[in-house]
Amino acid sequence: MSAAILIDSLSKRYRDKRLRVVEAVKNVSLTVEEGEAFGFVGPNGAGKTSTIKIVMGLNQADGGHVEIFGIDAGKSEARRGIAYVPENLYLYDYLTPLEFLMTGARMHGAAAHGLRQHCMKWLERFDIAHVAHKRVRTFSKGMTQRTALAHAMACSPRLLVLDEPLSGLDPVGRKLVVEVLQEYKAQGGTVFFSSHILHDVERLGDRFGIIHQGVLRTVSSPEELLGDAGHRLLVRTRGEAPIEGFSPEGKNKWSTTSVPENLWPVLDMARQAGHVILEIQPQGVSLEEVFMAYIAGLQPGQ
Repeated sequence: MSAAILIDSLSKRYRDKRLRVVEAVKNVSLTVEEGEAFGFVGPNGAGKTSTIKIVMGLNQADGGHVEIFGIDAGKSEARRGIAYVPENLYLYDYLTPLEFLMTGARMHGAAAHGLRQHCMKWLERFDIAHVAHKRVRTFSKGMTQRTALAHAMACSPRLLVLDEPLSGLDPVGRKLVVEVLQEYKAQGGTVFFSSHILHDVERLGDRFGIIHQGVLRTVSSPEELLGDAGHRLLVRTRGEAPIEGFSPEGKNKWSTTSVPENLWPVLDMARQAGHVILEIQPQGVSLEEVFMAYIAGLQPGQ
């Protein structure tokens, strides 16, 4: 069985306004397996959108190769059964959401019988059925985003490619969209999505890749990457004298973190300074800390 998306040694260069060559994507390789949700994570300008546009055939690569379900991404047939929601939406704003969904579903080969009910179901699922007959031009960014996502789902795709799908949504909208995508994946759908919101990746992604300055830093599951970062211990003490590496927590109270193998030297420093140990407890490493460590070019825990 072919991978849903295969990216092999992908490179893309642009010229900026000063005609300088900018390497947006540098030798990126990754695989998105059928039935998984893969999060493509990085700050703005990291190379996420450039990669996604090449996957969708909107830009040409300068090097490397991309396949979708075993078909060269440069061929139009590779995008059959794929729904794509870009970061910067442009919808036909003279249409209503219902008209927009029905048009898209027809283009994807949906049968005419029951089409209206099918599209209304998705508008209801995204909580926008009450505006099904209003013009898109009157919508907020969040409502427009929900319309685009409902349109993608109404097309009954086997693969969803989403560039910052939760952008512009309020907390209620974010929760709703994550639930819909989780349901879609549970039914066998595949999701390739970009985001710079790490909490969303933790909730939705089976695996994710961290990209920064066009370089893919790592590909892992959240559990694997947090496991690679190891476990740390929080040490809290009471004493008058400051200790190097300890942070004040109020009058005569201090704290620091330590990896397990360095715990005894830390405790010995506290003892020599005349401190009393108040607490030692495990402290987890957040995905955000790991993400920032990779962006800084460090290994987690350093």
